[in-house]
Amino acid sequence: MAKPELTEWDDDLAASPEEEYDALVRALQWTKGFGLLFVQCSPADGERLIARVRDDLTDKTVDVLRLEDEIDDLYETVKALPDIDNTNVLFVTGLEKSLVPYIKPGYGSEGDYYAKDTVPKLLGKLNLQREKFRETFGLCFVFLVPPYAMKYLIRRAADFFDWRSGVWEFVGSAEEVQQAAQRILQEGDYDEYLSWTPKQRRERMLEIDDLLADDNHSAGEISRLRFEQGNICAADQQFEWAIASYDAALAIKPDKHPALYNKGNALRNLGRYEEAIVSYDAALAIKPDKHPALYNKGNALRNLGRYEEAIVSYDAALAIKPDDHQALYNKGIALRKLGRHEEAIASYDAALVIKPDKHPALYNKGMALGNLGCYEEAVACYDAALAIKPDDHDALNNKGIALQKLGRNEEAIISLLKALELRPKLTWRERLQRFIFRIVSIIKPANQ
Repeated sequence: MAKPELTEWDDDLAASPEEEYDALVRALQWTKGFGLLFVQCSPADGERLIARVRDDLTDKTVDVLRLEDEIDDLYETVKALPDIDNTNVLFVTGLEKSLVPYIKPGYGSEGDYYAKDTVPKLLGKLNLQREKFRETFGLCFVFLVPPYAMKYLIRRAADFFDWRSGVWEFVGSAEEVQQAAQRILQEGDYDEYLSWTPKQRRERMLEIDDLLADDNHSAGEISRLRFEQGNICAADQQFEWAIASYDAALAIKPDKHPALYNKGNALRNLGRYEEAIVSYDAALAIKPDKHPALYNKGNALRNLGRYEEAIVSYDAALAIKPDDHQALYNKGIALRKLGRHEEAIASYDAALVIKPDKHPALYNKGMALGNLGCYEEAVACYDAALAIKPDDHDALNNKGIALQKLGRNEEAIISLLKALELRPKLTWRERLQRFIFRIVSIIKPANQ
């Protein structure tokens, strides 16, 4: 417990949970009229605290305001409560929901807590309304907030927070803290995080930060929690933070191949392909049959123009998972880049056997056939691609070129005109110029 009247010597004495609770109850009993108390605790601890105070504080009317979502004006929300005039103690939970969108947690709690442009409307109004609160409400407010919210209130609502009568801290037992960590780890799933809102992901990041501030975790748990933060950051496309979190997990557990693999993905998303390959190789040194690492290593090599090496990596992935149509398709891309068009077509065909509606494979097969001079087959491929995606202006354009090569000029003009109509970011003048150029290129050879 930390109160303004305590001396530094007093601060060094850690109060037991019972002593902390007794002190809070005394403060509530002594408060006459307006009061403002802050309690730092987990949501579960907060609910237990409310129930216990209700049982022990029989001479006062205790009510609870549970904020389920973000709000802009706490004063008006409190004023609208039906029995507010008869309430002596009002517990307020969920205030953090209005703060989370404005806190940038970052890695290791190094978020942008101080930026002036991050102050939520709720806190701006609280800072201005503190006199109004005291004049209107003759009751004691008890704000129950998690540690990250307490930190933010102290820094960004200083005027309102300075009115506090006291601050209490209730820390769950080591067993409860570990249970909370296990719950997060069991719920954690990258694909699930992708479906969350940015606010949900940020709230989970802050929740993990609070857990990591506790000393009751094993090294393995800390590594897993850091890994989970990395996954949340990656789902939020905060790839630099994700890499820092994965590195923190790896500093504790260097053989954690999922962290090495996910770090590789984050590096690849940043365009740092050489570093990504190093990370994939480190994961593969631990788990050589890790198919996704082989596949994504192939993608990184292809992005670097190292097509021969990319094909080797795709083949290694396909040896483990022969029905990976993505690996077959991307292998085809690498083969086509090397001018090995017949092999590329075979790879595209293998992908299409598994996924017949794979539009990019049909389109790129058409390009490979065109490069081999097989224009009839190329047109058939482009038509199959357009049956799936009729607005593909590139397929229409290349179909027009193939038709031109076959001397089917009228059909070529129709296809090219459709392609120009669908081409984005072109003015009508640019479209007309391109169309005229293409028409001239069709007509001129015919007249020679």
